[in-house]
Amino acid sequence: MPLKPSQFIWQDGKLVPWEKAMVHVLTHALHYGSSVFEGIRSYKTPTGPIAFRLTNHIQRMFDSAKIYRLNIPYSVDEIVAACMKVIVKNDLGEGAYLRPLAFRGYGEMGVIGDPEKPANCIIAAWNWGTYLGEEALEKGVDVCVSSWQRVPPNTVPTLSKAGGNYLSSFLVSDEARRLGFHEGIALNHQGNVSEGAGENLFLVREGKIYTPPLSDSILGGLTRDTTCRLAESLGFSVNEQSIPREMLYIADEIFLTGSAAEITPVRSVDRISVGDGNRGPVTERLQQEFFGLFDGSVADQWGWLEQINPSESEAQA
Repeated sequence: MPLKPSQFIWQDGKLVPWEKAMVHVLTHALHYGSSVFEGIRSYKTPTGPIAFRLTNHIQRMFDSAKIYRLNIPYSVDEIVAACMKVIVKNDLGEGAYLRPLAFRGYGEMGVIGDPEKPANCIIAAWNWGTYLGEEALEKGVDVCVSSWQRVPPNTVPTLSKAGGNYLSSFLVSDEARRLGFHEGIALNHQGNVSEGAGENLFLVREGKIYTPPLSDSILGGLTRDTTCRLAESLGFSVNEQSIPREMLYIADEIFLTGSAAEITPVRSVDRISVGDGNRGPVTERLQQEFFGLFDGSVADQWGWLEQINPSESEAQA
């Protein structure tokens, strides 16, 4: 999706104009993918703008950095405050997509770079619509099973949301788009369902919800976790278990989850209709609960909605 430039980007502790946020062409991360990042949505609510599970996201970014031994020279609270400041300064109270990123910068080449040098950090935010298309949330998307598999365990750490990991996602999504699908689904090294190129996957069969476990080469998505908790609060059984490929073809419903994708129904897999080819009742019910968190119709009993207070953002960041 095309970027809609905002006014400012937070770069290494300072707000700089969008067009002046630059790095050297020999920045380590450009060559070796040595970065960790998050994708976070903010929403307009009846009580003002909120960042959804912001602290959880930033903690995951720090966890990703720890796995790759990347030294972020700020605390979780400092990055959280800076994210809120970026929303406020760019006047994005109607809703936005946040992208905090920490990366190995300029100074040394070679695969390892300088592991002791503090990471460079940026936070950008912009208006971003529905990730998989404007009608996707209601009408669903068409997906295919990719010829590209997710990486096996003990090769690349899939629990880390790292830049280099997403070359796998690029191959899965690019293949799908070239073949006329909205998105691709990757299998793991054992041939079981893993996840979408940038989304976790759920399916519904005979009233039960299934999703692959963390051990099947998936990212532990926060929207995945949100969906599991919402489903359980509604009385659904959520089963984390390995899913064979063919189960995709006989599922009553399938949906994808992610910060960008939110909760998006799947209407076909490899041109085989899912259910009757329309958004299913379980998917629709979970969407109502999810988006109800932001319009006030569903109580936030988990503390996921982090209020963006302009005065506090100014004071802390």
